[in-house]
Formats: sequence, C-alpha cells, structure tokens
Amino acid sequence: MHRRLLVVLVPLAVLLVAALGVPLSVTVAEREMQETYVDRLNDVGRFASLAETALSTGRTEALQQELARYHELYGIPVAVIDTSGTVLLGPAGAYQEAARAEPALPRIVTAALAGARPEPSGKWAPWDDSALVVAEPVGRDSEVVGAVVTISDLSRTRHRILVRWAQLAGLGLLPLIALVAVAWPVSAWVLRPVRELDAASSRISQGDLTIRADAEAGPAELRRLAESFNTMMDAVENAVERQRAFVSDASHQLRNPLTSLRLAVESLEPHLRASGNGLQVYDVAVDELKAMQRLLNSLQASARMESIRTASPVDLDAVLATRVDRWRALTATAGQTLAVDVPPGLRLLEPPGGLGSILDELISNALRLSDAQVVEVTAQVVPGGAGAVPGGAGAGRGDASAAGGVVTIAVRDDGQGIDASERAQALRRFWRSPRHQNVPGTGLGLAICADLVGAAGGELRLEEGLPRPDGSGHGFAAVVALPVVPRVASSSGAPAPSPV
Repeated sequence: MHRRLLVVLVPLAVLLVAALGVPLSVTVAEREMQETYVDRLNDVGRFASLAETALSTGRTEALQQELARYHELYGIPVAVIDTSGTVLLGPAGAYQEAARAEPALPRIVTAALAGARPEPSGKWAPWDDSALVVAEPVGRDSEVVGAVVTISDLSRTRHRILVRWAQLAGLGLLPLIALVAVAWPVSAWVLRPVRELDAASSRISQGDLTIRADAEAGPAELRRLAESFNTMMDAVENAVERQRAFVSDASHQLRNPLTSLRLAVESLEPHLRASGNGLQVYDVAVDELKAMQRLLNSLQASARMESIRTASPVDLDAVLATRVDRWRALTATAGQTLAVDVPPGLRLLEPPGGLGSILDELISNALRLSDAQVVEVTAQVVPGGAGAVPGGAGAGRGDASAAGGVVTIAVRDDGQGIDASERAQALRRFWRSPRHQNVPGTGLGLAICADLVGAAGGELRLEEGLPRPDGSGHGFAAVVALPVVPRVASSSGAPAPSPV
C-alpha cells in the first residue's frame, strides 16, 4: 500500500523539479547561445572594418593571414566575399564546404550585401545540428562592396549546454531521491497496521474469531483504531462463545430430565386401560419425547461442529471411499438405487466438521424425505469460480475459488422434491416442509450444512432433482460448491497437494 502513496508523491516531486528546473535550463541554453552569437557578431564587425580598409588600399596580405589564423585557431571559416558571392579573402575551401550544408546562407549573404545586418541562421536548440551563420556588410549604404561571413559549428556549445542540463537534472533529482527515501519508510510505517488490519478482517471473515490486530504499531490514530477493532472482536467472540456454550449446556442439562421423563412416561404403559384414548395419548407423548431428544442431540452436535472453524484440503476420492458402501447399504435397505458418478483426482477445501458428515446428511434427507427410487451423486469442476457464493465467506479471499474454480457435488433424487418457493426457506433453522411434519427430523440439518459449507468459502444450493418416473415433475437436489485446491508437482514429478 505504501507504493500507492509513492505513486502520488513521486509525480508531485517530478512536477516540482520540472517547475524549477525547466526555466533554469532554458535560461542556461539561451545565455550560452547569446554569448556565442555576440562573439561572432563582434568578430565579423572587426573583420568588416579591416576588410573595408584593406580592399580600398589594396593591402590584403595582413587580413588574409589573420583570417587564416582565426580559422586555424577556432575552426570557424570566415571569408570576405564580393557582391557576386566570390570569396576574395579567407580559407575559400573550408568556407565553401561549410556553405554547402547551410541552406540559409544565400538569404543571409543577400541581406548583408544589401547593407543590412541579417538575423542569425539556424535553430539554437541543443539537439539541433545546424551551424550559426553571421554576416556583416563591408561598406555602408550604397557603397557596400562585399560582406564578411562566418559559419560557426555549434557542436561544442551544444555539448556544454547538454552537460549543464545534465548537471541541473542531477541536482533536481536529489530532492526527489530524498523525498522517496523519506516517504518509503514513512509510508510503510503508516500503512503496515492498515495491511495487518485488512489481513485480520479477511481471517475473521473466514470464521477465525481469535485474530486480533496489532495495536502497538503505526500512528496514534491507527493504534486507537486497532484497539477499538480488538475490543469489538472480543465482544463478538465472547457473544458467540456464550451462545454456543448456552446451546451446548442447555442441551446437555435438558438431556437427563428429558430421559427421566421419557422413562416415567413409558412406565405408565402397563397401567393404561385398553379402552379409551389413553394409549393414543401415551403414543403421542412418547413420540414428542423422542422428537425432543433428537432436537437436543442436533443442537449439541451443531454447537460442537460450529466451534470448528478451520477448513482444510481433502481428496474427494478419500471421502467417498469411506462412505459409498454405507450409502449403498442404506439405499438397498430402503429399496432404492444409488448411482455415483464422480471423476477421480478431485481435491477441494473441506468444510469444518468434515465433508463426509455433510454428504451423509444430504443422503439421509434423500432417503427419509423424498420417497425416491433413484439417488444420484455426481461431481464436476467448474472453472473460474462459477457457482461460488458472491460475497460469501470465502468470496473476498482471492484463493482457490478465484484461481482454480470450484468443485460442485450434487445429490439428486427423483422423489417428491419441494417447490421453488420453499427452497429459500429450507436452509433456515427449524424449518420443515408441511409434507414432512410427521417424518422424524429437526429442521436443522440443511441449515447447519449450509453454514459449514459457507465457512469454507463455498455454497449449498437447492435445485430441481431428477425427473420423476411418472413424469409429474422433478425431485430434489442439493448442490455443494467448494473451492478447488490446485495440486503442485513434487520433486519426483508426481502431483502433490498444494498448501492452503
């Protein structure tokens, strides 16, 4: 996260350096070029005055030697030309060679021979390669007899300007480097508690209520936030633990009185008369006591299973290997057929309490409640996380559900099924379909399974099942979607489970 802060600070620093450095760099370049132009202008002015005297007196030897020494010393060809453009004095070869590369030369020479001081030629930008052409008329007004022309190579001047710019850029980068050097550890110090708080929130969303944030690091505001967060989580954890303890303790404490009450009621059977409705009331009382015992057992099992909040990877083959034979025996006893179509090698995240217990509950529902002839168990991999819970317990983790998709395990039957309007209610605790009121059950099984699957980042969905044999509709289907746990290759080349 501290990189995000740098993303804001660095452009600001660059803008500051640019705002200060660019005008200064332009000023340096202009000053260098102006000094060079003034030097050339002074030189051609002096040579023009000398050429006027030399041409009028015919004594040109001294001027010729001075022009040659100037070229040797500075490497700048300077020539005195007449009104036709012919070189009268100076290094003619060097001048003509330099003149061929300067397209602006004819314009400047024409203006000088007309008695005017022309504007300098070329672009003075350091990245341009044009020369500086300066011309001065020899004579005045209508008595102009020629012109003095210099063609100056500006490569050295431009090199000096680039060196100056590099120095200025280096000086401008020093504040930027200092800013980054300070901002990096400061932003890390400020944002490290935020990252830890985000990680703690992610772990809590997965069901681990024991995680706490570090309240000793970072600025005072973040330390206070972490303390408030920890206080809130203490209250939440205590409330959840009290709720679980109450359910478990109440179930346990009610078990013995309920058992005694059942024994007392059952002991009344020999004393009931065959005539009258006493036996009917007795049967109702025993059935209700049995239902209450099942409910207490379910509540106690729910409290135990919900106290386990850790999901772990498991091979689906290993789970089915310990369950399928038992399922086949149960379905055969009930006069039903079990079909299992699960591809091998599937590895997924197992909910707290075990995937086998959840599948046992779904198979039990199909046997007890559906009046089905066929029960089918299938599994498949859905790539890319399709079918996972949007915003569920594991939706924000960015783990296997997003990386490798989900495994969907469907338990379908061709029995009675439930209406679409009842499917949303079927996952609520203690809800039972009106058709199943006389069937043993507590209405907790599907609700507990849905909570456990959600704790592992998955989803339990209720859908239409297999078509009924008489063509009157569809049966019931419970689909468990759990994140895939990808396998990684071991050192021996065989697939190995990856850590979660």
